[in-house]
Amino acid sequence: MEQIAKIDKALDELLVGLGQMVLRLSSPHVTRTREEREALVRSVNQFSTCAARSSDPRVLKLADDLQNTLKPRLRLVASR
Repeated sequence: MEQIAKIDKALDELLVGLGQMVLRLSSPHVTRTREEREALVRSVNQFSTCAARSSDPRVLKLADDLQNTLKPRLRLVASR
C-alpha cells in the first residue's frame, strides 16, 4: 500500500505541473488561432479526465480553473 501511495503522490505532482503548463497556454496572448484554441480544448479535456481520479485539491482546482478558461469571454459593450 505504501508503494501505491507514493505512485499516487508522484502522479499528482505530475498533474500539477502539467495543469500549470496548460493554464499558461490558455492565455489569449498564446492561443490566438482557431487551431490553437482547438488544441487547448483537447488538452483541457484530457487533463480533466486524468484529474477526475485525483483527490489532490491542487489538481482539482487546476481542473476547475482550466474548465473556466474554455468559457467564452464576455465583453462589456456600451452603446450611446
